[in-house]
Amino acid sequence: MGLWCGQMSAGGWVLMVALWAAVLGLAVLAVCWLFPAQRGPDPRTALDARLAAGDIDLDTYHQVRAQLGEHAPVAMKGL
Repeated sequence: MGLWCGQMSAGGWVLMVALWAAVLGLAVLAVCWLFPAQRGPDPRTALDARLAAGDIDLDTYHQVRAQLGEHAPVAMKGL
């Protein structure tokens, strides 16, 4: 019989499955490394952006910052 028609033993099957699992695992790792997950801004940055855009007022900003467990920065006079 030819090269491709031979009988494979149980050890051969185990080795083949292990090799294909390793190839598949490396492919998944490569894709995860090349295309990392996009994460949104952290809550503090989003809150600062909403204040800067005028979506929320200063009182709401201070309340939400307090709920986040952080101290709000000192407000400048005249704002």
